[in-house]
Amino acid sequence: MQFSTEDLLRRLGSGETIETLCCELQMNSGQFQEWWANETKRRLSPNPETVPAPISATTKIHRDDRGIPHIVAENDVDLFVGYGYAMAADRLFQLDNLRRKSSGRLAEVVGEAAVDLDLTARTIGFRAIAEAQWQQLPSQTRTLLTAFTAGINAHIEAVGDLLPIEFALLDYQPEPWTEVDSLAIEIELQWYLTGRFRVIAIPELVKRQLGNGPLYRDFLLGEADDEAMLPHGAYPATATGDVEPVGVVQGSPFEAHGSNNWVLAGNKTVSGKPLLASDPHIAFAAVSCWYEAHLCGGSFNVAGMTYIGMPAMMFGQNEYVAWGCTNNLCSQRDLYQEQTDPDHPGAFLYDGKWDPAQELTETIVVKDAEPIHKTIQFSRNGPIVNDILPTAARDTGPVSLRWLGRHSSGWLTALLQMNQAKSVDGLFAASRPWHVPTFAVVAADDQGHIGFQATGRIPQRKLNERGYRPGWDPEHQWTGLIPFEQMPHWSDPDRGWICTANNRVADDDFPYPLYGTWSSCQRARRIRQMIESKPQLSRDDMAAMQVDSLSLRAVDCVPPLVAILESHSTPAFTQAIDVLSEWNCRCDPQEVAPTLFNAFFVNWCQTVASERFEGEVADFVAGAASGIASRLLAADSNGWFHRRNRTEAVVDTFRITLAELAEKMGPELETWRWERWHRMPLRHVLSQIGDLGVLLNHGDVPVPGDMTTVGNTGYSPDGRAVTGSGYRMIADFDQAAPVLFAQDAQSQSGQPGSPHYDDQLADWLDKKYHSLPLSPAAVEQAACSTVTLTAEK
Repeated sequence: MQFSTEDLLRRLGSGETIETLCCELQMNSGQFQEWWANETKRRLSPNPETVPAPISATTKIHRDDRGIPHIVAENDVDLFVGYGYAMAADRLFQLDNLRRKSSGRLAEVVGEAAVDLDLTARTIGFRAIAEAQWQQLPSQTRTLLTAFTAGINAHIEAVGDLLPIEFALLDYQPEPWTEVDSLAIEIELQWYLTGRFRVIAIPELVKRQLGNGPLYRDFLLGEADDEAMLPHGAYPATATGDVEPVGVVQGSPFEAHGSNNWVLAGNKTVSGKPLLASDPHIAFAAVSCWYEAHLCGGSFNVAGMTYIGMPAMMFGQNEYVAWGCTNNLCSQRDLYQEQTDPDHPGAFLYDGKWDPAQELTETIVVKDAEPIHKTIQFSRNGPIVNDILPTAARDTGPVSLRWLGRHSSGWLTALLQMNQAKSVDGLFAASRPWHVPTFAVVAADDQGHIGFQATGRIPQRKLNERGYRPGWDPEHQWTGLIPFEQMPHWSDPDRGWICTANNRVADDDFPYPLYGTWSSCQRARRIRQMIESKPQLSRDDMAAMQVDSLSLRAVDCVPPLVAILESHSTPAFTQAIDVLSEWNCRCDPQEVAPTLFNAFFVNWCQTVASERFEGEVADFVAGAASGIASRLLAADSNGWFHRRNRTEAVVDTFRITLAELAEKMGPELETWRWERWHRMPLRHVLSQIGDLGVLLNHGDVPVPGDMTTVGNTGYSPDGRAVTGSGYRMIADFDQAAPVLFAQDAQSQSGQPGSPHYDDQLADWLDKKYHSLPLSPAAVEQAACSTVTLTAEK
């Protein structure tokens, strides 16, 4: 059996199946699996005792039993060289994949499947924005980013040709890292958190169909909007300038793409010391987008997590202060309908005059295909984005994008300063440069203070508009940003706690328009209920809260659903009605009711959308119909249903749901347990190529919770857990020395074959937290391996 390993890997990466290759090479499946296991292990990052690096003094990378690095150095520059080296050792392919994604160069190595991603990156201009920002960064940020870049390149040089296996599968080698690469990844993440075309395109399509009347307003109204981060009295009553309503929450297609955080002051904790919890929700994958580490040296001693490629802790704790973030969904972008005229070709109307369009031609290189040449037009508002809008909205005429991320950011600079903060007030002051994205940050410090700060800036407009704005009307242009001092904030509330969960920031009387497109408040309400259920809470209580599985959507929706089903009961419904009637509304693995309810609710949203829309548009808007769909289970006050009776629609939808579940899970309803329906597949970015998913994916385990529970595990139409709180952290100031408690379902290493590729999933399922000590002595004691970086000669 003779074959070239490099050739076999290239063929796997080109999409050939394992069966085909085994047949040709006369290998059985066992021999193939043995070869694959040996090859993945052979390609693991080398772990020598010493490595030469561009540093001035010895720097150590200690790794604990989960492979999490604790980087110890004598100065800031060497520390960040070590940081870059450690991240590259764990995630080199992921770094390169994100660099290519953010630079519009992914199709070069993946092929036609990545063209749409490249087109998005080129149209919005992530790389160009990053290049401009590099020139504007403060000197200290530039210095640390350059050091981080040098660390990544030191690792690339150290491994030589023994690269992670994905490079061999795709048959290419990484280019040297640059500072702009990291900034481009940061810009692409900002877009992921703030762009969200659907939040604007759906209201636009709904308004075109329904007009601007009661049905449109009912559709825009979310499920629950009565739980604000800041109560009345936590902000000033007046501000200079005109005051507009904040606006109600919009039914969101991103309910699961959120986060939770909360902080308790000493008067609400058993220990009398602050407690803080934070769990960002983002897409699950075989390799986590989060990177956990501890930086100790120079002016830093901070542990926590960042997004891969960004050299600063986004969530975490230092010796004095801890903080966590949620996405505060305030609009930082608008879509503008542009007006054209055949008599004025290549121009867009603005304020009665025809402005010539600007054009930029981009070339997307595609593996095994011809290059794609794309001319992007720009109006005064920004690039024309029709080609990257959701498919259902691409024929809505020329539409341009204005995004605050094209103007300013300051995120990395702020995070670095926050990592060094010594108090809650100092942490919030350090966030001043931060413009994009808008986050809700809660914090606590060792002096017992707690607080909240809305970071980022919010563009101000004269007029509210959920859909497209007229690009030709000056009245719809931005007038400025809310000043930093006027952004929502709150310190040391008497009640002793603050929580945020992507819900509205404040009521309509906040003195500045916040232009929120927040999620419904079920998770925030449930967090408040749990905080208020006890006089004081412990760290164990915080951990239990982070995995709470009670669905407040079900609490609201199951009673009216059961009432309708009972009034139209048939023998086929009897068992299902009993299951729903007896359900405690917790989405736990052994329960059948979560499967029944969630499968029905997805179908019900589709039924509601199809009552007023057709085809692709109906499918598109169904994802944002949860608010009106939940209310329509109880009543139809505005006459949404006009083709058929509402209760008959409910009954028909439930009948269809039972038939679908029986087809997929078998005829016995008692076997339709949540653990069978709601599973978490951890998929690799290359899993769609041939059989690579078989080799690179892991997970596929049952998980509790759903998209509306605090213990968030998302929900896709087929039941899969595709997004949620894969990373969770708790900061407890009742410790003799600072320690951060955390868990990461997707584990530390990005290299298949590493024991740390999937070793944290079991702990995440068992609700076990690991600890990240900040004490240098504790770090050395816990070290399972150490790499020493030495100054190059």
